[in-house]
Amino acid sequence: MGERCGWVTDDPLYIAYHDTEWGVPVHDSRELFELLTLEGFQAGLNWLTILKRREGFREAFQGFDPYEIAGWGEDQVVRLLADTRIIRHRGKIEATIGNARAWAEIESGRGFAGYLWDFVDGRPSQTNRANLAEVPAQTEISQRLSKDLKKRGFRFVGPTIAYAFMQAAGMVNDHVISCPRHTAVAELG
Repeated sequence: MGERCGWVTDDPLYIAYHDTEWGVPVHDSRELFELLTLEGFQAGLNWLTILKRREGFREAFQGFDPYEIAGWGEDQVVRLLADTRIIRHRGKIEATIGNARAWAEIESGRGFAGYLWDFVDGRPSQTNRANLAEVPAQTEISQRLSKDLKKRGFRFVGPTIAYAFMQAAGMVNDHVISCPRHTAVAELG
């Protein structure tokens, strides 16, 4: 059995995330909204920090229901800024509310999941990277996705965040080839 991807620590939460979630294709629009939101909150932080607070985020953001969040205003921002279960960053909280509104616009059309998956022609991109050093921070596709999301009103969706999101959502299989999950995730696509 090969070794896990080099970014995984010995933390059981991180191991479980890597072994069961990361890179598995997600096609549910609300779940994709949650992933994109959490990637935005992760900017400048370690992903494990977000994983440890994910349940708190889910509770504080009403299960990441974009329709609910889209109607929020300053009262909810103030409430969230006082909530120690989440990352208390006004810009990211306000971006999440605006992103929920932008999500609703896309969802009412072709659907958020369909919109996102169109960037990879509906199928996960398969990579064969030998080690972590070969994994890019962003790609041409993540740059296009970032630009289009921003055009539609999203914030905290730069090309690096967009690529991390694509990896997490299974739009790209960036498990290194020596990782047992590389083949398992490739078979899901």
